[in-house]
Amino acid sequence: MRKLILLLSLLFITGASADVLAKEKDSKSKAVFAGGCFWCMESEFGNIPGVLKATSGYTGGNFKKPTYQDVLSGATGHVEAIEVTYDPKRVSYPKLLEVFWSNVDPLDAEGQFCDKGAQYRAGIFYYSDEQKVQAEQSLADVVKKLRQPVTAFIHEGSEFYPAEDYHQEYSIKNKERYKLYRNGCGRDMRLKKIREMMNEK
Repeated sequence: MRKLILLLSLLFITGASADVLAKEKDSKSKAVFAGGCFWCMESEFGNIPGVLKATSGYTGGNFKKPTYQDVLSGATGHVEAIEVTYDPKRVSYPKLLEVFWSNVDPLDAEGQFCDKGAQYRAGIFYYSDEQKVQAEQSLADVVKKLRQPVTAFIHEGSEFYPAEDYHQEYSIKNKERYKLYRNGCGRDMRLKKIREMMNEK
């Protein structure tokens, strides 16, 4: 009798744990964006209410577990990107798309700002049909606002590889170096111009 009670208790606990894990999983979603230097993209998304974590890394390439030096060569097919873990009850995917478009130069086919090369292209990686539809609609809206061809891409998502630890939260751990890099790259000046272009009537 005791064994039966113990077995039933274990089944109840296991079932409850599974329910908790399922609910926790439902409360988290992933989005991946490439926008040139991942330090700059991570710092922008990390402050959005509802974003639980922004991770710098690499995706879209042709082999597993690339290093920074591998991607820097431009020969691997990977781009610098960020993986955004977010609570869809607090922030929507379309809102994240707005943040993406307001932090990239969608007209630059050579890279982003002072970083040039295929590894610095701007784009969106989707991981569901819903994300694909919403990403494509956001692209159409940007094209309409800019009234010219947009070079930022939309691709089906592939495996995301977190970058080395020293790249994570770079803007927080290395505030002065980050400011020097961002200012020297002219990122904010160009973003201001793009935003003005998108807001023109």
